[in-house]
Amino acid sequence: MNGGRERILNFLILFLFVTFAVSSCRNSPEYYLSQGEVFHTSFHIKYRHNKLLGDEIRAVLDSFDLSLNPFNKESVIYKVNNNRPVEVDRYFATVFDKAQEVSEASDGAFDVTCAPLVNLWGFGFNESDSVTPQMVDSLKSFVGYRKIRLENNRIIKEDPRVILNMSAIAKGYSCDVVAGLLDSYGIEDYMVEIGGEVRVKGQNPNGVCWKIEITRPDDDRSGLRKERLEVVELCNRSMATSGNYRNYYIRDGKKYAHTIDPRTGYPAENEMLSATVIAGDCMTADAYATAFMTLGLDEACKLADDLPELDYIFVYSDREGVMKIIRSKGLSDYSRYK
Repeated sequence: MNGGRERILNFLILFLFVTFAVSSCRNSPEYYLSQGEVFHTSFHIKYRHNKLLGDEIRAVLDSFDLSLNPFNKESVIYKVNNNRPVEVDRYFATVFDKAQEVSEASDGAFDVTCAPLVNLWGFGFNESDSVTPQMVDSLKSFVGYRKIRLENNRIIKEDPRVILNMSAIAKGYSCDVVAGLLDSYGIEDYMVEIGGEVRVKGQNPNGVCWKIEITRPDDDRSGLRKERLEVVELCNRSMATSGNYRNYYIRDGKKYAHTIDPRTGYPAENEMLSATVIAGDCMTADAYATAFMTLGLDEACKLADDLPELDYIFVYSDREGVMKIIRSKGLSDYSRYK
């Protein structure tokens, strides 16, 4: 009798152990991939967790879109640009404050109020047409980061014609926002890539830092030709690249690239082909990558070297048209092979 009870007890213990083991296996973390399209570009988000978070990621991206998508008529930025009364949200305020900070540091080379000039040259909301010096001068009269400010959650404009284009910083910040969501779930290993901007934490599925490829800046508007320039290994860092090798057009034999210098009103003409920036957050990396493209090699190196929290890879064309690369001293911590 006692032997029967003992067998039953042992069976129950074994059953509970197996049930617990199976349950533990089902709940053990694994790498998931969430991907799709947002802001007219693609995203790929890989993370180690015990369940798929696709709906949660999409929800936070939709919320972000409602703040900073200038084509969404219900977004905060659309209302700001059209002088409709609106209190800005935390997404808008965070991006705006960082934009003003980078504008000040770069002496206006980065400026989110240059949207009218971007539109004029055919890289914004409107198609390009013939551009005259008079048209540029007219628009420059209400372009400038000092012509706009944020007070009590509202944008104050010196001129109602001021409009904003956050495209040079918003994608980077969207990576930070998704990273914040993953952090809130206690996730220690992830890679967030949105439109080529990247933020990573921890390790990849192979148990090492995330390997992120930098593309060689060759003229290719299709985006199909992607030759690897370099690979960097990142843990707990962000990276963004800006370049003129895809978004450009040629008119009357002259090439016009999408990087507009807000200080002159014309497309930036310098030796820079691409600027890759590594920083603690992707918003900062994104904004400075654009600023460095506008500044040109000498000014970009000078400013970057005054910002020890940044590392960079600048690709430029020398006087003979040969592609050259210059790297920050700290890049040796990330760069592993070409």
